[in-house]
Amino acid sequence: MNDLLYKNISRHIQLSEEEFQRFSKPFQLKNFKKKEVVLQEGEYCSFEGFVLNGCFKVYFLNEDGSEQTLYFAVEGWWITDLDSLINNVPSTLNIEALEDSEVLMISKKEKEDLYEAMPKIEKLFRIMNQQSSIALQRRILSLMNKTADKRYHEFLEKYPTLEQRLTQQQVASYLGISHEFLSKIRKKIALGK
Repeated sequence: MNDLLYKNISRHIQLSEEEFQRFSKPFQLKNFKKKEVVLQEGEYCSFEGFVLNGCFKVYFLNEDGSEQTLYFAVEGWWITDLDSLINNVPSTLNIEALEDSEVLMISKKEKEDLYEAMPKIEKLFRIMNQQSSIALQRRILSLMNKTADKRYHEFLEKYPTLEQRLTQQQVASYLGISHEFLSKIRKKIALGK
Protein backbone atom coordinates (compact mmCIF):
# COMPACT_ATOMS: atom_id res chain seq x y z
CA MET A 1 0.00 0.00 0.00
CA ASN A 2 2.72 2.48 0.90
CA ASP A 3 5.14 1.50 -1.91
CA LEU A 4 3.56 3.96 -4.34
CA LEU A 5 3.62 6.73 -1.73
CA TYR A 6 7.25 5.97 -0.93
CA LYS A 7 8.23 6.11 -4.63
CA ASN A 8 6.32 9.37 -5.03
CA ILE A 9 8.04 11.20 -2.19
CA SER A 10 11.45 9.67 -2.97
CA ARG A 11 11.45 11.72 -6.17
CA HIS A 12 11.68 14.82 -3.97
CA ILE A 13 13.36 13.88 -0.66
CA GLN A 14 15.06 10.88 0.92
CA LEU A 15 13.63 9.31 4.06
CA SER A 16 14.97 6.39 6.04
CA GLU A 17 12.63 3.44 6.59
CA GLU A 18 11.97 4.70 10.13
CA GLU A 19 11.26 8.24 8.89
CA PHE A 20 8.92 6.94 6.21
CA GLN A 21 6.99 4.88 8.76
CA ARG A 22 6.61 7.98 10.93
CA PHE A 23 5.54 10.03 7.90
CA SER A 24 2.99 7.50 6.63
CA LYS A 25 1.44 6.65 10.00
CA PRO A 26 -1.15 9.50 10.06
CA PHE A 27 -2.48 8.63 6.59
CA GLN A 28 -5.80 6.79 6.56
CA LEU A 29 -6.90 4.53 3.74
CA LYS A 30 -10.27 5.55 2.29
CA ASN A 31 -12.26 3.81 -0.41
CA PHE A 32 -14.48 5.74 -2.80
CA LYS A 33 -17.05 4.28 -5.17
CA LYS A 34 -17.42 5.45 -8.75
CA LYS A 35 -19.30 8.80 -8.84
CA GLU A 36 -18.79 9.34 -5.10
CA VAL A 37 -18.11 12.97 -4.22
CA VAL A 38 -15.03 13.50 -2.07
CA LEU A 39 -15.40 17.27 -1.83
CA GLN A 40 -18.27 19.49 -2.92
CA GLU A 41 -18.19 23.18 -3.71
CA GLY A 42 -19.03 25.18 -0.58
CA GLU A 43 -17.58 22.63 1.84
CA TYR A 44 -14.34 23.24 3.70
CA CYS A 45 -11.48 21.06 2.54
CA SER A 46 -9.58 19.57 5.50
CA PHE A 47 -7.48 16.92 3.73
CA GLU A 48 -4.93 16.04 1.14
CA GLY A 49 -5.28 12.68 -0.55
CA PHE A 50 -2.76 10.50 -2.33
CA VAL A 51 -4.37 8.28 -4.98
CA LEU A 52 -3.31 4.64 -4.67
CA ASN A 53 -5.60 3.43 -7.41
CA GLY A 54 -8.52 4.80 -9.33
CA CYS A 55 -9.24 8.10 -11.03
CA PHE A 56 -10.71 11.42 -9.89
CA LYS A 57 -11.76 14.63 -11.58
CA VAL A 58 -11.23 17.95 -9.88
CA TYR A 59 -13.57 20.51 -11.40
CA PHE A 60 -15.66 23.63 -10.90
CA LEU A 61 -18.96 24.77 -12.31
CA ASN A 62 -19.09 27.74 -14.67
CA GLU A 63 -21.77 30.40 -14.27
CA ASP A 64 -23.93 28.53 -16.78
CA GLY A 65 -23.63 25.34 -14.70
CA SER A 66 -21.29 23.51 -17.07
CA GLU A 67 -18.29 21.62 -15.72
CA GLN A 68 -14.73 22.82 -16.26
CA THR A 69 -12.16 20.21 -15.30
CA LEU A 70 -9.05 21.58 -13.63
CA TYR A 71 -7.25 18.24 -13.55
CA PHE A 72 -7.59 14.49 -13.30
CA ALA A 73 -5.82 12.52 -10.59
CA VAL A 74 -4.81 8.91 -11.07
CA GLU A 75 -2.41 6.59 -9.27
CA GLY A 76 0.46 8.55 -7.73
CA TRP A 77 -1.30 11.93 -7.88
CA TRP A 78 -2.64 14.09 -5.04
CA ILE A 79 -6.15 15.52 -4.60
CA THR A 80 -7.23 18.54 -2.56
CA ASP A 81 -8.52 22.09 -2.83
CA LEU A 82 -5.40 23.94 -1.74
CA ASP A 83 -7.12 27.33 -1.43
CA SER A 84 -9.79 25.94 0.87
CA LEU A 85 -7.29 23.84 2.83
CA ILE A 86 -4.73 26.57 3.44
CA ASN A 87 -6.99 29.62 3.74
CA ASN A 88 -9.91 27.89 5.50
CA VAL A 89 -12.43 29.19 2.97
CA PRO A 90 -15.31 27.34 1.32
CA SER A 91 -14.18 25.21 -1.59
CA THR A 92 -14.75 26.39 -5.13
CA LEU A 93 -13.86 22.93 -6.42
CA ASN A 94 -15.56 19.56 -6.57
CA ILE A 95 -13.67 16.26 -6.39
CA GLU A 96 -15.43 13.17 -7.70
CA ALA A 97 -14.30 9.57 -8.14
CA LEU A 98 -14.54 8.44 -11.76
CA GLU A 99 -13.73 4.85 -10.81
CA ASP A 100 -13.79 2.82 -7.62
CA SER A 101 -10.69 4.23 -5.93
CA GLU A 102 -8.40 4.00 -2.91
CA VAL A 103 -6.81 7.09 -1.40
CA LEU A 104 -4.45 7.70 1.50
CA MET A 105 -5.85 10.76 3.30
CA ILE A 106 -4.09 13.07 5.72
CA SER A 107 -5.74 15.94 7.60
CA LYS A 108 -4.38 19.47 7.65
CA LYS A 109 -3.59 19.18 11.36
CA GLU A 110 -1.76 15.87 10.98
CA LYS A 111 0.26 17.30 8.11
CA GLU A 112 1.18 20.38 10.15
CA ASP A 113 2.17 18.12 13.07
CA LEU A 114 4.50 16.30 10.67
CA TYR A 115 6.03 19.64 9.64
CA GLU A 116 6.92 20.26 13.28
CA ALA A 117 8.22 16.76 13.94
CA MET A 118 10.00 16.24 10.62
CA PRO A 119 11.32 19.35 8.80
CA LYS A 120 11.99 17.22 5.70
CA ILE A 121 8.22 16.89 5.25
CA GLU A 122 7.75 20.64 5.04
CA LYS A 123 10.43 20.64 2.32
CA LEU A 124 8.61 17.78 0.55
CA PHE A 125 5.28 19.61 0.38
CA ARG A 126 6.99 22.90 -0.58
CA ILE A 127 8.62 21.16 -3.55
CA MET A 128 5.37 19.43 -4.52
CA ASN A 129 3.43 22.71 -4.28
CA GLN A 130 6.02 24.45 -6.45
CA GLN A 131 5.73 21.72 -9.08
CA SER A 132 1.95 21.90 -8.92
CA SER A 133 2.09 25.68 -9.44
CA ILE A 134 4.36 25.22 -12.46
CA ALA A 135 2.02 22.61 -13.94
CA LEU A 136 -1.01 24.87 -13.45
CA GLN A 137 0.86 27.84 -14.96
CA ARG A 138 1.74 25.75 -18.02
CA ARG A 139 -1.86 24.58 -18.27
CA ILE A 140 -3.16 28.17 -18.18
CA LEU A 141 -0.66 29.25 -20.83
CA SER A 142 -1.66 26.30 -23.00
CA LEU A 143 -5.36 27.20 -22.69
CA MET A 144 -4.62 30.82 -23.57
CA ASN A 145 -2.08 30.33 -26.35
CA LYS A 146 -2.75 27.04 -28.14
CA THR A 147 -5.46 25.80 -30.41
CA ALA A 148 -7.79 23.06 -29.24
CA ASP A 149 -6.06 20.67 -31.68
CA LYS A 150 -2.67 21.34 -30.10
CA ARG A 151 -4.08 21.05 -26.58
CA TYR A 152 -5.60 17.67 -27.46
CA HIS A 153 -2.31 16.42 -28.93
CA GLU A 154 -0.47 17.62 -25.80
CA PHE A 155 -3.02 15.82 -23.61
CA LEU A 156 -2.47 12.57 -25.54
CA GLU A 157 1.32 12.92 -25.36
CA LYS A 158 1.43 13.85 -21.68
CA TYR A 159 -1.18 11.30 -20.51
CA PRO A 160 -1.10 8.47 -23.07
CA THR A 161 -3.25 6.02 -21.08
CA LEU A 162 -5.65 8.46 -19.43
CA GLU A 163 -8.02 9.01 -22.35
CA GLN A 164 -9.14 5.35 -22.26
CA ARG A 165 -10.34 5.89 -18.66
CA LEU A 166 -12.40 8.99 -19.46
CA THR A 167 -15.51 9.86 -21.39
CA GLN A 168 -15.29 12.17 -24.36
CA GLN A 169 -17.23 14.76 -22.34
CA GLN A 170 -14.61 14.62 -19.55
CA VAL A 171 -11.71 15.07 -21.98
CA ALA A 172 -13.51 17.97 -23.66
CA SER A 173 -14.15 19.60 -20.27
CA TYR A 174 -10.43 19.38 -19.48
CA LEU A 175 -9.52 20.89 -22.86
CA GLY A 176 -12.05 23.70 -22.47
CA ILE A 177 -14.04 22.73 -25.58
CA SER A 178 -17.37 21.09 -26.37
CA HIS A 179 -17.51 17.33 -26.86
CA GLU A 180 -18.83 17.99 -30.38
CA PHE A 181 -15.70 19.96 -31.22
CA LEU A 182 -13.54 17.20 -29.74
CA SER A 183 -15.35 14.73 -32.03
CA LYS A 184 -14.35 16.89 -35.02
CA ILE A 185 -10.72 16.95 -33.87
CA ARG A 186 -10.67 13.17 -33.43
CA LYS A 187 -12.27 12.67 -36.83
CA LYS A 188 -9.66 14.92 -38.45
CA ILE A 189 -6.88 12.89 -36.76
CA ALA A 190 -8.46 9.61 -37.87
CA LEU A 191 -8.55 10.88 -41.46
CA GLY A 192 -4.88 11.84 -41.17
CA LYS A 193 -5.38 15.56 -41.74
